[in-house]
Amino acid sequence: MDVSTPPDRLILDEAARLSAASGPVAVIDDVDGALTLGAAAAGAGDIRVHQDLITGERSLAGHAATAGVVYRPLPLGPDLLDGAEVVLLRLPRSLDRLAEVAALVAARAAPTVRIVAGGRIKYMTPAMNDVLRTVFDRVDVSPARQKSRVLIASGARPADAVAASARWPQTQRHDDLGLTVAAHGGVFAGTRIDIGTRFLLAQLVSAPRVERVVDLACGTGVIGAWLALGDPEVSVLSTDRSAAAVASARATAGINGVADRMSTAQADGLESLEDSSVQRIVLNPPFHDDAAVSTRIAHVLFTDSGRALAPGGDLWCVWNSHLRYRPILERSVGPTRQVARNAKFTVTVSVRRSSAD
Repeated sequence: MDVSTPPDRLILDEAARLSAASGPVAVIDDVDGALTLGAAAAGAGDIRVHQDLITGERSLAGHAATAGVVYRPLPLGPDLLDGAEVVLLRLPRSLDRLAEVAALVAARAAPTVRIVAGGRIKYMTPAMNDVLRTVFDRVDVSPARQKSRVLIASGARPADAVAASARWPQTQRHDDLGLTVAAHGGVFAGTRIDIGTRFLLAQLVSAPRVERVVDLACGTGVIGAWLALGDPEVSVLSTDRSAAAVASARATAGINGVADRMSTAQADGLESLEDSSVQRIVLNPPFHDDAAVSTRIAHVLFTDSGRALAPGGDLWCVWNSHLRYRPILERSVGPTRQVARNAKFTVTVSVRRSSAD
């Protein structure tokens, strides 16, 4: 099965033109496995792969197993990059994500490393070149093909890169909430606290106390850390499908001194939780799926919440009012009431029906 897209094929062709697959290869954010499978087909023997999304990691594993391709899945860190001569990268939309990845590559990979990074032209900006130049001497730009383009960074400056890597995760203190946020590159809102989350937190003050809460699609872990700071008896699980988000949430818990009561887990929704096992779920659902505005992810998370909540348990949710989520919340979880609404957001609480209802 060919799972490649025009950016994948262009990345692989440019890497082959540079004879870049002769040594260790690191592949970062390979959407469905095309870069990993392509590197193997080109003769790479030591292929190390990092996927930010657990769903992407599983998609790659399935395609690689079918093709008989062997690779090493690794966290974004030294083991992924030490000695790597080439890095194949799908360009992230976030400049912060690109900055963190580029700094780590330049600091840890082989001195002759080249990043071969590609994407759709409509999502690429000159600022991406500038980001790469902060830790690489040279950035070449490929000719366009099928509305895609590749950036090739070379001439790593390890000293600059080590200093740049030390910036991550970034942190910001929010005195109004008594909370410090830590964020790795590319996580929603970064070290800021978005206005939807702030609106939700203002309503959670009135929520009846429970002993166990799940911060679903946790991002930087703002909600979980705020809950743990406000109640010394509560136990919080912060979960997200993104490795960068989970690392950020773990750092947020640590810097706020609540790591003993706020655990983190990378998972696809609530898959790690048994049915009817949770007293409360708190959710600010994403409404983008890659570049597209989409309610699909939110609907999946609502259904998963209805499964994991114990009878009488509740889902507190904030959403953009124009999305009109209340009917799906009613169907997926149970009776839903509006807690608050302003010009942009709605906060609801949905109660899981008992088995007798």
